[in-house]
Amino acid sequence: MLSIASAHGTCLLGGQPDDTALIVDSAPISYAELSLLVQERISQLGETRRLVMIAAGNALEPIVTYLAALEGGHPVLIVSGGDDAASLAHRASMIERFDPDVVALPGARGWMLEERNPGSVHTFHPELAMLASTSGSTGSPKLVRLSYDNLRSNAASIAQYLRLGPDDCAATTLPLQYCYGLSVVNSHLLAGASVMLTERSVTEESFWREASAHSVTSIAGVPYTFEMLEASGFTERSVPSLRYLTQAGGRLAPEMIRRFARLGEERGFELFVMYGQTEATARMAYLPPELVGTGAGTIGRPIPGGRFRIDAGDPAAGDGSEGELVYEGPNVMLGYAETPADFDLGRTVHELRTGDLARRRADGLYEIVGRMSRFVKIFGLRIDLDQMERLLADDGTHVRVANADERLLLFATSDRVARRAQERAATLAGLPTHAISAYTVQQFPRTPSGKLDTSALVRFAALQDRVSETTVLPDAAAEVSPEAIRDILATLLACPHARPDDSFAALGGDSLSYIEVSLALEAVLGRLPRDWPALTARELAATAVEEADAKPTTADPDTSTDGPAAVASWPIRSLFTGVVRLETPAVLRAIAIVLIVGTHADLFVVKGGAHLLLAVAGYNLARFQLASVPGRSRPLLLMHSAAQLAVPAVLWIGSVALLTGQYHLSTTALINNLVPGDGRWNEQWQFWFLEAVLWTIVGLAVVFAVRAVDRIERRSPFGFAMVAFTIALVARFAIAGAHPEYVERYMGPVVVWLIALGWLIARADTTARRVVVSVMAVASSVGFFGDPVREAVVVIGVLALIWVPTVRLPRWMVPAVVALAGASMFIYLTHWQVYPPFEQTAPWLGTLLSLATGVIVWRVYTRGSRRVATAVRSLRSSAMGEAKGAAGPA
Repeated sequence: MLSIASAHGTCLLGGQPDDTALIVDSAPISYAELSLLVQERISQLGETRRLVMIAAGNALEPIVTYLAALEGGHPVLIVSGGDDAASLAHRASMIERFDPDVVALPGARGWMLEERNPGSVHTFHPELAMLASTSGSTGSPKLVRLSYDNLRSNAASIAQYLRLGPDDCAATTLPLQYCYGLSVVNSHLLAGASVMLTERSVTEESFWREASAHSVTSIAGVPYTFEMLEASGFTERSVPSLRYLTQAGGRLAPEMIRRFARLGEERGFELFVMYGQTEATARMAYLPPELVGTGAGTIGRPIPGGRFRIDAGDPAAGDGSEGELVYEGPNVMLGYAETPADFDLGRTVHELRTGDLARRRADGLYEIVGRMSRFVKIFGLRIDLDQMERLLADDGTHVRVANADERLLLFATSDRVARRAQERAATLAGLPTHAISAYTVQQFPRTPSGKLDTSALVRFAALQDRVSETTVLPDAAAEVSPEAIRDILATLLACPHARPDDSFAALGGDSLSYIEVSLALEAVLGRLPRDWPALTARELAATAVEEADAKPTTADPDTSTDGPAAVASWPIRSLFTGVVRLETPAVLRAIAIVLIVGTHADLFVVKGGAHLLLAVAGYNLARFQLASVPGRSRPLLLMHSAAQLAVPAVLWIGSVALLTGQYHLSTTALINNLVPGDGRWNEQWQFWFLEAVLWTIVGLAVVFAVRAVDRIERRSPFGFAMVAFTIALVARFAIAGAHPEYVERYMGPVVVWLIALGWLIARADTTARRVVVSVMAVASSVGFFGDPVREAVVVIGVLALIWVPTVRLPRWMVPAVVALAGASMFIYLTHWQVYPPFEQTAPWLGTLLSLATGVIVWRVYTRGSRRVATAVRSLRSSAMGEAKGAAGPA
């Protein structure tokens, strides 16, 4: 040992002086060097015992402070070190409630120790080493009091069954404030092993490059981590140094356990499935790798030094009976702390009642069968929510089950699955269907530690119920709060995981869903700022306050939805009265597609609609896929958008080609630009618009995959867009000259300047910039076609995009405009096959049929693609072993 524990304190550094303890930014730090850093930090903390709050991070300074506080005898309170609003609010709450003497956190000049109290204002029990929160960054009404013996004994037990030694190296794949993540650090340092500090995700290639370079031997993860591992190609990845994987933080499906175990047998690593709670410091049980074949789905056996018993409530109950799982061992907490006065308490807990229902199998392994709190009574019937989830999953219906107000709540990722689950659950539970409510969500929300967030689902259900019962959103009489805006986003985007610091763009909103969301938000907030998709719910709520302070609202709620005083309906209060504001891009899409189809069908001749749509497409790309949302992968979003365009286009064009022979393979593959031609228009060029948009999106995905480029654009979005527009304009003149002729007007490299122009418009956030962009738009459009009317269509539309954020329409027109805007791509795609038979005799009928066909195909494809996505998710869930039961404890 490099240091001797003080009277109040303990040292976790168990390595030899020259051995590597930490790897920080690819640089090794030896145990001797780490010990010196710890001793220096101990002197900074002083000799008086003090409560030290640490803003956690997988970095050197938080760990040095943590080790120094422990060795110096200072009780530690570790909280999230994130700079998001939730983490900041949680830290502020913990400071207010527990009054730490020292707060250690990053500052403007690096890591700092903020002294809040001279000495200490608290009295501590001699054994108190740590105060742990059981709920990550979301706050908790009480803290877990852990002793020095708790920390050391649990770290030693973990090191024992994992057979840790100096040759082992773990990567910090979990947050330090999470007891599982902290236990990885504790056990490795106590065993003399090393820890590679990283904040990178297991989905990032850079993580694996680091892991290989430093011979990482272990990866720790919660069930969601293992889902990400499979989704990111871990099964094909070779990591020769990897010795074992550990899993905790929730129930991992048996088939996934077996799948990773089989992979480990092939690759030379082992899988340890573990079970624990913060109240037990970290771990209480583990499943030895050699028992995975028969024990997958169980929590295994107690850790060295620990003991289980089943409290079945019946002394005569024998082996295999179910009851509450009770744990005893040296790692059981001292008790809880609800106020600072509790810091001086001694041991108040001698055994841990886990709250989990379990049974001991004949082979001695323990199996969790449910949670005490997951049993509810509905209509006098006792319902096991975990069992309900398992039964539905056995039928191939993967849902999450919760309860509220004597109702069973089911959550699925598609309408079809939700309906099927509702009917099946009623049969299984013997309940009337009206006692079961089913909801559709985009994805199942998770807590910061990766566990399923049931409370978010219940809150989402309450929001949906309120909307369906009242169809009214909050009005100005009630305060417009970040939570109210969050609720709107969560409900309309089916995102129960939405938080006040999420934005429309961050939640995956796109150019279709923004129409409905903007209607709802305008009804509550009044006129929306141009960049509202990138603003968080908190920021949007602030705009309502500013507007209310600046200008009283006198809107008539019977005729307008203007202003926050409007009594808002969701989504439209009445179909035939009043006026609604729609965002200009949606209106332009509807107008442009009508112009395109009407011109092609010879109903009238007003050209330029397709080129205007290119500018609108660029505008929407900038606002959604390229919105500056921290931590969001732009390349992935762009490729997803490319797929949304390419798949229906290839399916339709390919089907027509097979049936009629009308289109070449290059047209079906949307690569007509690459095929030499005579420069004249022919039917192979009919889909030039889709081809131009598709390959622009793919090109942007490649460009933004370069992180340096992404960072530059985030720092200077307008300047970057200006450069992109200039490059596109230069390319246009270099290829086609000042006046493109014939098919040159439809070639991707020649028309991409219009997409870049839309991008530039979206980034023009001041009046001066809009003036500049207006001049550039007019100058670049004049002469492009050699047709003043056609150029006027583009110029008028682009200027409207710049200067007219919304368009006021009679309410009765809104459904039609929204439908045309949403189906515009499908109308463009299908109308070539619809209008020709009517072109000479009834162009008006050809136009109407083309529009109607596109809307119908759009709705059919959308519904079908959702069902396919659901089927794929179900197959993937089965293949990946998506957890079938409720998430277990830490």
